[in-house]
Amino acid sequence: MKEVELTGPEGADPLAWTRESTPLLRGLADDLRRAEPFAGMTAAVASHLEPKTGVFIETVAAGGADVLFTGSDPDSGHEAVIDHLDDQPGLEAFAAEGMTEAELDEQHHRLLDREPDLLFDDGCVLAAKLHDSHGDALDSVVGVAEQTTSGVHRLEAMAADDVLAVPAFAVNHTPMKRRFDNVHGTGESAVSNVQLTANRIVSGETVVVAGYGHVGRGVAEKARGIGAHTVVVEVDPRKALEAHMDGHRVASMADAAADGDVFVTATGVRDVVREEHFREMHDDVLLANAGHYDVEIDVDALRGLAESTSTPRAGVTRFHLPDGRRLNLFAEGRLVNLSGPYSQGHPAAVMDSTFAMMTVAGRELVEADLSPAVHAVPDRLDREVARKKADAVGVPVEDRTDEQAAYLDDWRRE
Repeated sequence: MKEVELTGPEGADPLAWTRESTPLLRGLADDLRRAEPFAGMTAAVASHLEPKTGVFIETVAAGGADVLFTGSDPDSGHEAVIDHLDDQPGLEAFAAEGMTEAELDEQHHRLLDREPDLLFDDGCVLAAKLHDSHGDALDSVVGVAEQTTSGVHRLEAMAADDVLAVPAFAVNHTPMKRRFDNVHGTGESAVSNVQLTANRIVSGETVVVAGYGHVGRGVAEKARGIGAHTVVVEVDPRKALEAHMDGHRVASMADAAADGDVFVTATGVRDVVREEHFREMHDDVLLANAGHYDVEIDVDALRGLAESTSTPRAGVTRFHLPDGRRLNLFAEGRLVNLSGPYSQGHPAAVMDSTFAMMTVAGRELVEADLSPAVHAVPDRLDREVARKKADAVGVPVEDRTDEQAAYLDDWRRE
């Protein structure tokens, strides 16, 4: 694949700036060019088609694969990135900026008609459709690498229903993805996009976070770190206790609805903020979603309550209620950090680790003989990426002495 220089105006190469912040992917690309583990294969990538994903697609192609790429959300694709990649040999776009849900679905099926060998998925959008509508192509699929919480949940549901016919790696659940991308990537980018889109200060405001998984924890920590009062809503008693011990106020959504200034959902389930909550909210609250799908805020119920809507700022829909209150919804309930007009997604340095994990998981799927199931990414691969990332950012890592290693291996420990 043709190498593109980092120099020159950004418009000539929309990935140039991002490549500078992705040393793991650059190093992996060099390794893959030598080994070509994907030679002769067709890989499919579904993700948010912005610059970090572009560098990831280049990295997979460096391993010898032809890459078919598509979006995982209709509103998160960047035209410049899509066009740039589509112009490269061996890369083919099944996406366009500003697609509708129906258009994106059609592109997914067109891609799967090409019978790819390896899937790099986001939200299980390709794997689910592969099993549901393209059964004839299953025999050629080596496996799936899935990068999101919601996508892993869908794969696990497929396995529980005895439907999953190919091996899948739960990349989202490996430490080098979950501890950094979910906590710091989503947490930081969700809060910053709320601030940028609304042009409001969050310090001193009450931010209600629905869900205290890794994403919700990140949102709550980042919001509190800049001075917000944080309230966490949780259905899992263990996570609720964790939020309490971390210093957040824990409440039901029914109780939090009247107090919140900003609401951010991060649960992976539908109708977390719904009609009875909208009725209790005060004027001019901000509603944002950080979960993968646009179902966490019941937008239909909100529309049914409103007598009219307006667009006070790009990326914000204001719902005017009959009593004069105004409720402001970001990005139509889609991912606030990826679907808004100011959205840049996660910082490149975080996605460097995530897409490195996706790449090595894909390499492992090709090289290993795995059964159809949802598999944990081997710890050795996670540690491989962690060590390279630490070296890249100059973080020293202590080595154990021989005596310490022997001590850990000796159950007697005399």
